[in-house]
Amino acid sequence: MKRVIAGVATALAATLAVSACGSSDPLAEEEPSGGSGDTITVGSANFPESQLLGEIYAQALEAKGVTVQRQHDLGSREKYMDGLKDGSIDLIPEYTGVLLQFFNKTAPEVEAEEVYAALPKALPANLIVLEKAEAEDKDAVVVTKETAEKWNLKSIEDLVPHCGETVFGGPPEIQERADGIPGIKETYNCTFKSFSALEPGAITTKALLDGTVQAADIFTTDAAIEANDLVVLEDPKNNFAAQNVVPLINKDKASDTVKDALNAVSAKLDTETLLELNARLNAPDKPEYADVAKEWLGEIGL
Repeated sequence: MKRVIAGVATALAATLAVSACGSSDPLAEEEPSGGSGDTITVGSANFPESQLLGEIYAQALEAKGVTVQRQHDLGSREKYMDGLKDGSIDLIPEYTGVLLQFFNKTAPEVEAEEVYAALPKALPANLIVLEKAEAEDKDAVVVTKETAEKWNLKSIEDLVPHCGETVFGGPPEIQERADGIPGIKETYNCTFKSFSALEPGAITTKALLDGTVQAADIFTTDAAIEANDLVVLEDPKNNFAAQNVVPLINKDKASDTVKDALNAVSAKLDTETLLELNARLNAPDKPEYADVAKEWLGEIGL
């Protein structure tokens, strides 16, 4: 997939009239006095949805006269967080639950509002989150329809008697993450036969379908779930906390113009929309992230 080349928007000084909730961001402790003159470097992680969201953020900012540079496909959270801490990256799409647990591995919050409210205290001093979207994309334990029928699986709890015969697949970092392999083991007393490190997306789906793994960590908004009739196992003990999409940004770059533009995106982004956008990315003609982002922003008037 081609990376989107950094662009410079025309200088448009108008302030966005629509905000996500009609009020200022309650999580920002103080606002920078600057306008949109600074360049904002927008990053994204190493999976398609993050890269699409990063491009949506970038184009929404450019439409309001903000100069944007792009650094897409930066890898996992463990890799790109250093850039956010040292200021080489200013903005990245994030997910509330896993972001909270990254900085506080023992965070007890699992419900959406509780997780969001706990984030400001957990984040480094130079970072803030803006308004969260209704859109949620959670990690999930996913199996094929055949495996679900064979073992009568509806939830992770149902999988427990078969964990010892299950090869589990997912990104390498979930071997250490609080809600990954350690969390599943602690929450459900599930110890898998073995773990197979896989890149998120098509590689993980293929491994599941060809039987290389019997269960896998797949995002709930991945279009491959519906396309391949995969089964998302319920999580009755809430191993996976709420994971709403949220902009994570360098506090010094969060001017009113920037916050209004990004909050307006969040206000329009629900889970159904996120599923639809992922489906567009997976269309047979394989459109570019920039084209899908531009099309959707035009549809919603941003």
